[in-house]
Amino acid sequence: MNFIQDDSNGYMQRKSVNGVEFSLMYRPTDLLVKQEIGNGGVTKNRLKELKDKYGKYMYFNLSMSKNNQELLSTAPKNQNEFGDMVNQLAFNMNKKVHLFTKSKDTLEVLDFVYPRMYGMSSATTIMFVYPRNEELLSKNDVLNLTIEDLGLYTGEVKFKINTDKIINEPRLNL
Repeated sequence: MNFIQDDSNGYMQRKSVNGVEFSLMYRPTDLLVKQEIGNGGVTKNRLKELKDKYGKYMYFNLSMSKNNQELLSTAPKNQNEFGDMVNQLAFNMNKKVHLFTKSKDTLEVLDFVYPRMYGMSSATTIMFVYPRNEELLSKNDVLNLTIEDLGLYTGEVKFKINTDKIINEPRLNL
């Protein structure tokens, strides 16, 4: 995890726009497998099963914070704005975050997970799941991930993801 979180390794990117801190982290397959198996032993068959399960997808964690707090703790000015932001984060982020190639081929988000932390975290973090298409990855040197303005006056925020980092993602000795 330390390797992944070190910006210089290319798996984590950060941007600050109008007081809002954004970070995007790619989560390699083996990291998800390790998270599921924990520290317990696992059979080779189960390990292969989990690698196959997670290996079909690409996982990205998008974190956003303002004043080192979750967005819901700082951005809404009243109850209506709070409700609108909860609704947006919980149900509509698939319409606000876009992953596409240079030639504008869009990868559809398969799922996203927004765990409510109720003010106990320093950031709002959402995991996005996209199909892993090896042919598309090998034909493109970068993927673009954009986040539409969420009412925070940031405008569209864009990250460039080096596909080589995904193709050659780090492996764990599991």
